[in-house]
Amino acid sequence: MEKQPPSSPAARQRLDKWLFFARLIKSRSLAQKAIEAGQVAVNGARATQPSAHVKAGDTLELSLERRDLVLRVLLPGTRRGPYEEARLLYEDLTPPAPVERLTPFEQATRERGAGRPTKRQRRETDRLRPDVDDDD
Repeated sequence: MEKQPPSSPAARQRLDKWLFFARLIKSRSLAQKAIEAGQVAVNGARATQPSAHVKAGDTLELSLERRDLVLRVLLPGTRRGPYEEARLLYEDLTPPAPVERLTPFEQATRERGAGRPTKRQRRETDRLRPDVDDDD
C-alpha cells in the first residue's frame, strides 16, 4: 500500500483541528464543544461532528461569544503557529459591523432640559403644585 502525500492542495482536515490551527478557538476541546453546540456551519449547513472535514474553498460561519465570523478556508493547517501564520489559512468575509461612535464632545453634551432642573424650572414646577406657598 502506498501512502498519500501528507499535504496535497486538495487535502481535507478535521474541522476542530482547523479551527484550532487557525487560532479562532483556544483549544481543540473547546472547538469540539462549539461544533457540537451548533455554533459552526460549513457551506451553509450546520456542522454537528468535530470530525467533519473542511477543504480549501469551503465557507465557515462561526458564532463566537462576542462576534460572528464568516470565513473562506484557503489552506489546511499543519500546526498551531503564530498569528501571522494562522491568518494565511483563511480569508475573512465578515461584513463590517455598523459602528456608531460618539466623539468626546458629543458624549459630554446633553440636550437642553435633560438632567437636573435649573432654578427657574424648579420655581415653575413649584407654582403648579398647590401645597407649596410662594410667600416664603
